[in-house]
Amino acid sequence: MAKYWNTAATTDPRPSGRLLLCALVLIPLGVSARDLSQDEALALTEQGHIVPLQVFVNDALQRFPGRLLEAELELDDDRYIYEIEVVTRTRRVMELEYDAVTGDLLDVEEDD
Repeated sequence: MAKYWNTAATTDPRPSGRLLLCALVLIPLGVSARDLSQDEALALTEQGHIVPLQVFVNDALQRFPGRLLEAELELDDDRYIYEIEVVTRTRRVMELEYDAVTGDLLDVEEDD
């Protein structure tokens, strides 16, 4: 019986179950989030689908006075997320994540 399985494994052109499982696990990992362009963000704001960026920048700077470093809008698992980075007056870099639809603050981290 072992000889049969070894022969089948070398002559059968179909992918093994293990290979197929690995492919199915890896495919979703690469497509969970994507950055949106400025044009896409503007269109979503004008259509009323997301809160304007300035609201989040103002909130981030109120929480951590300093200056804006970067702002990104991404679509992550069908959810619009703003990532706002600010540098504080004490030179700490803070990253805040907001739900772009509800305005909720989701996470705050200090970058290294």
